[in-house]
Amino acid sequence: MEEWQKDLIDMIETVADEVEQFFLGVNDMIDAFFEVTEQITEEVQSAFEADIDTLATLHEQFLQDLAEPILEIYWELEDITEDIDPGFPYQVEATLEKNAACIGCSNYHGQVYSGNLLVCAMHPHGWDDKNCPDWEKESK
Repeated sequence: MEEWQKDLIDMIETVADEVEQFFLGVNDMIDAFFEVTEQITEEVQSAFEADIDTLATLHEQFLQDLAEPILEIYWELEDITEDIDPGFPYQVEATLEKNAACIGCSNYHGQVYSGNLLVCAMHPHGWDDKNCPDWEKESK
């Protein structure tokens, strides 16, 4: 074999070795990339879990520090205001003490509007005794 052929073979072997080393280096870089990516993913998950725990703690603290006192005030106000006219119509039943003539009458309206009871259309304030001339039996 001639000298130039040996030199060519040596050069090809050197190139092949260098190419192999290059790809081994690329492979090591890819492995390192995946390792770093895995570590970053673990860190993000850990931080996310910590944030969720913190959020849950803050939510509980909010409920204890703010919502509960507000709800207590609301419930107290509800107790205080339950005797106050709510400002919208509500039903009042005729009783023996109030509007006895209207018990069982189909004309009885019995709605309170802004604190004013409308007994019926014929007698808006009710009838004075138990014998209303406009009394009609309720039909059920």
